[in-house]
Amino acid sequence: MTPHTTLSENQRTSTLDRRSFLRTGLGGALFLGTVSITAGLSGCATAPAGRLGAIDTRMDARYQFRFLTTDDIDLFEALLPAILGPALPEEPNTRRMAIASTIERIDAGIHKFGPANQKELRRLCDLLNFGLTRVSIARVWPSWPDATREQADAFLKRWRSSRIGLFNNGYMALTKISNVAFYGYQENWHLSGYPGPPEWAVRALPQFRNA
Repeated sequence: MTPHTTLSENQRTSTLDRRSFLRTGLGGALFLGTVSITAGLSGCATAPAGRLGAIDTRMDARYQFRFLTTDDIDLFEALLPAILGPALPEEPNTRRMAIASTIERIDAGIHKFGPANQKELRRLCDLLNFGLTRVSIARVWPSWPDATREQADAFLKRWRSSRIGLFNNGYMALTKISNVAFYGYQENWHLSGYPGPPEWAVRALPQFRNA
């Protein structure tokens, strides 16, 4: 597999404010913190995944995950088809490789976030990976590797249209980092008819440059 962990200097970006990536109120922050502690005590993966075998995962065996855990990888493998939709290749093997390389770029980008933003993202991922909250808040009954595209899509729609700000922000975080990692890769620019961003836009999200 050709490594896809390097982004072009000219890449698509969003209006994401990297200094306040995921805003939550005091109640939301306390809730997420409680979930993170509970998830760790219950045996959820808490350490970065490190290097993964390329045969089963389609990941670049040379790439070392520095933020995403194995549970996080399962989460994004389930969500990316719902987030990216028809932009993903239809051929199964090519599709898996595209998802795998996008997840690598998500990890590389988050690794360059500041500690505060990483902490919020860790809490968000723990919220979605912990079985009790996955079922009660995300309303996804199976574990993420067994979740269907329809279940992932329904979850995203609920959080997007929710009147709870914490869920809205969680939706925006998941979709923005996914879209930046996918469409920000130069080989995918043509999928949106995008010729490349202006330099000022590239500078707006420097953590995804040369990730």
